[in-house]
Amino acid sequence: MDLHITLGPRREHATRIYQQLLEAILDGRLREGDRLPATRVLAEQLAVSRTTVSVAYERLVAEGYLEGRVGDGTYVRQAGLPEPRRERRADSAPASWAELGAAAGRTGARGGQAREDEPRPGDGGNGAGGNDGGGGGPRPRPIWDRLPLYDTSVAPGVRYAFAIGLPDTGLFPFQAWRRLVARELRVGALGTGDYTEPAGLPALRAAIARHYGVTRGLRAAPDDVVVTQGAQQAIDLVGRVLIEPGTVVAMEDPGYPPARHAFASVGARVVGVPVDESGIVVDALPTAARLVYVTPSHQFPLGVAMSPTRRAALLAWARRHDAVIVEDDYDSELRFTDRPLQPIHSVDRTGRVVYIGTFSKTMFPALRLGFLVAPPSLRTALHTAKQLCDWHTDVVSQAALARFIDEGLLARHIRRAARHYARRRELVLAWLRTQAPRLVTMPGSAGLHVTALVGPGADLDVAGAVERAAAAGVIVRSVAPFCVDTPVREGIMLGYGGIGTDRIAGGLRHLEAALAQ
Repeated sequence: MDLHITLGPRREHATRIYQQLLEAILDGRLREGDRLPATRVLAEQLAVSRTTVSVAYERLVAEGYLEGRVGDGTYVRQAGLPEPRRERRADSAPASWAELGAAAGRTGARGGQAREDEPRPGDGGNGAGGNDGGGGGPRPRPIWDRLPLYDTSVAPGVRYAFAIGLPDTGLFPFQAWRRLVARELRVGALGTGDYTEPAGLPALRAAIARHYGVTRGLRAAPDDVVVTQGAQQAIDLVGRVLIEPGTVVAMEDPGYPPARHAFASVGARVVGVPVDESGIVVDALPTAARLVYVTPSHQFPLGVAMSPTRRAALLAWARRHDAVIVEDDYDSELRFTDRPLQPIHSVDRTGRVVYIGTFSKTMFPALRLGFLVAPPSLRTALHTAKQLCDWHTDVVSQAALARFIDEGLLARHIRRAARHYARRRELVLAWLRTQAPRLVTMPGSAGLHVTALVGPGADLDVAGAVERAAAAGVIVRSVAPFCVDTPVREGIMLGYGGIGTDRIAGGLRHLEAALAQ
């Protein structure tokens, strides 16, 4: 391997090589079993004598960090040594560029040290200091100190994970998917291998327009489709294009936190609007709102579907107030009872609706493929925003997905998976009806989770029950953390996508015990 070593004065070469190799071993950049360059090779790279490199290597061998194998080379040896450090002190980095210009002339010609009362970059003065382990360095805008980093993984060993938004990857036809991906990776299949259109491969955009035109009644041409890295990037692109600092954005409350935080990160003033059994309460929308984000097919987190009357009222409100509706069709393709309602986008005739979809629930989250359908007035801006964000989405996955859709494999997989999910959903609903009298199940007919709220007058410590369930190996989510601006709704969310059918009954028994305490 090539090693980057920064050298200082000639008399310190061996020490510098030793120190930087040691630092790389301790912080894990060089790992157990990594082979170092031969002393002759590294000496040529650094333009130093072979003896200088040998001195550094021999010191590390003597201290147990390296081992020399006769006739084979020199290898990193960490057995019995401390675990690698993952943090590096800023002041441990080696100097360069002639010791940074001899420390910039020893702080310049003014004669030396900064005054004690002068602020130093990153010292935390006036509330701008660091909170990432101390030390100096640049600081982000204040909003980024308040936004959380989501951990959506399920800890290993959790037996009963009623996680939210996770499909069962065991149901996915990976053999067919591997065939399609391998086909695109063949020599010549990628064409020139150059950068491609920011909005996505034409074949995939056409496949999405056809598939969702049939399955969801979308009125979209291929040119209206922008392929994204999941629904979250679609939300981010809409925010970049439409939101200026201070723009009022209305959201369902309780609602989807990553959307709220994406809009806030670009300067929006996000206002929560209550949700009832018919969806977002249109009469409660702030008149100053210029963007309304909704999940009408399977409201997150309550699970209700927005009624046709409420959809018409929302669209009329947007026309009157010159606002944009962002329709996140969350969990729309997994329906179990009622006929699917038309998306708001399909009845919009004025270009007020941006439709967002994802393949994370119907296929698997690691794929990171989604899309948005843009009105003509926003198309160019969204293409530009996508290019500035990441130029374009992975071409191999796009091409494979286009074939996956066109060969009918996506529709077949959704039908098969929905049968499994329907059985799991019925087990959860039956338990709620018979074994959880203090919980009232919210109406809904789609998606990968069911929500039940604490009934009127019922005494139930939901937060405590969730903690007790977790101690028993059962993961469920509370509704309360998703409430921000409106009164807290107490209840639980039970996801059935990522838990096997054979484990649901056992998990619910443990949950029942946690609720009873």
